[in-house]
Amino acid sequence: MDNLFISRVNVATAELVEAFNRLMPQLTNAAIPGLDELQKILDSESTLVVARYPGALGPIVAAGTLGVFRTPSGLHAHVEDIVVDSSLRGQGIGQELVESLLQIAREMGLPGVSLTCNPRRVAANRLYQKMGFKKWDTNTYWYEL
Repeated sequence: MDNLFISRVNVATAELVEAFNRLMPQLTNAAIPGLDELQKILDSESTLVVARYPGALGPIVAAGTLGVFRTPSGLHAHVEDIVVDSSLRGQGIGQELVESLLQIAREMGLPGVSLTCNPRRVAANRLYQKMGFKKWDTNTYWYEL
């Protein structure tokens, strides 16, 4: 998409909070992160990227995270919370966001990244498969606290 500008976020700002207030309800019913929570993400090993359109001075229209964490078996990364404003979906923004996160993972020397996607998100699942993500047979569990 012409005039799309994707960048890493280094500092949480009021503009970022406003963007998440608008974007997160389009993705999930989870609590919307405020300024402090967004800064905690930025202070961690994870990377948050945003897309602006049109150009670098345009509003934030999409976001995605490369969640990075260490375990005894090594450094791991998970693509998480890819969200594109509903008015701009289907134009390649999600793919460019994911490609940018994959490049960051490559620069970190990671052998690969994982992601999960709700089966109801048909277009997103189709995109990930088109990009080369392979469906991994595993059980995912959730424990409510």
